[in-house]
Amino acid sequence: MSEGTELGRFLRARRGQVRPQDVGLRAGTGVRRTPGLRREELATLAGVSVDYYTRLERGRETRPSPAVVAALGEALQLSDDALHRLHELVALAAGQPPTPSPRPARTVRESLRVLLETVRPAPAYVVSRTNDVLAANRPGLRLFSGITDWPWEHRNITRYMFLHPMGRKLYRDWEEMAAHSAGHLRAVAGADPDMPELAQLVGELVVKSPEFARLWERYDVKERGGGEKHFRHPEVGSLCLSFEVMTISRTDGQRLVTYQAPPGTPDHDAMLLLDMASPEEAAPPEGAERQEGAEL
Repeated sequence: MSEGTELGRFLRARRGQVRPQDVGLRAGTGVRRTPGLRREELATLAGVSVDYYTRLERGRETRPSPAVVAALGEALQLSDDALHRLHELVALAAGQPPTPSPRPARTVRESLRVLLETVRPAPAYVVSRTNDVLAANRPGLRLFSGITDWPWEHRNITRYMFLHPMGRKLYRDWEEMAAHSAGHLRAVAGADPDMPELAQLVGELVVKSPEFARLWERYDVKERGGGEKHFRHPEVGSLCLSFEVMTISRTDGQRLVTYQAPPGTPDHDAMLLLDMASPEEAAPPEGAERQEGAEL
């Protein structure tokens, strides 16, 4: 996968995920050596020559027209997030890299810390662009069973999901959650591909988690603004919580994540148990937030 440009690797990865029957083509008989679409099939669907598409995928063509980009996106059945990523990679291949974002802020405003306590017993926490946990209320921290085994500077939702012993057990729909988490980091990479924190985290996960390495190579781009998550918590049992993700202004990408359940339901009772459990730290000690450049 080292050949060519990031654009070419993206196209190869996405081409391999589209079956001929998904786009109205006959799969034919026998075993196909190529997973997904062949180059000539995608080129036909996009209305370009096989030679042109091959040069594009191999990095020898770096300036596809907007019409070609749109046609490729349609042929590959890209989501809005993935199509946005394709446009970013086209700009990058053409020598127009995205403007780097400022270094992410690690300090959480005091008003947000107050808000985290105000919404209890609802679990809530603040994360960075790369899913580092910057602050949390008690139920928000206890929701991720065992994450307090790690020091604050190591607590990251994606790292927890793939590397903590409880990560796979906690989520009932682990495969779906894992794909969304890897896809979120792909979206971050599109906006700021040279972010040191991202490179360190992705490098660690690729080496230590075969599942993450596989998902990372799929080049899926996913952003999730809310929905439901199902947990199998070792202390409070099964619970289904709706959640919202809100970007916090003037923070270089910090997000507030809150969970909730209707009062009087078993899920709400489970939230109460999380909040009533034995006290433990829910925020870094004053002045202990990670400084810029700190190792993940």
